[in-house]
Amino acid sequence: MNNLLSIFKALSDKNRIRILLMLSKKKLCVCEIQDILGVTVSTVSKHLSILRDIGFIADEKEGKWVNYSLNTASKDIVLNQIILILPFYLNDDELIQSDFEKVNTVCRKDLCNV
Repeated sequence: MNNLLSIFKALSDKNRIRILLMLSKKKLCVCEIQDILGVTVSTVSKHLSILRDIGFIADEKEGKWVNYSLNTASKDIVLNQIILILPFYLNDDELIQSDFEKVNTVCRKDLCNV
């Protein structure tokens, strides 16, 4: 029960759901996610930490960037099912559509001061 409660708590924020859906399109760094969401880097980092701790996402260092992606290696059936159904229910949402457009055009080299 506690695991399920933690999963739902991680999904209780609109921006965390938006991040999961963005990451369903491609790997992103913090500054790209920050630019799309329009929130502070510290807020993005907190959201990413929550999603990583529960197992929704993974991170990988690549040169000067840390890339975040969906955790496709998870053995948690609930996490995997949620990742599969989220796009089905939210693909028609205007905000999600806007996020998807931004994901396609965001450029880390223009955003990051690393």
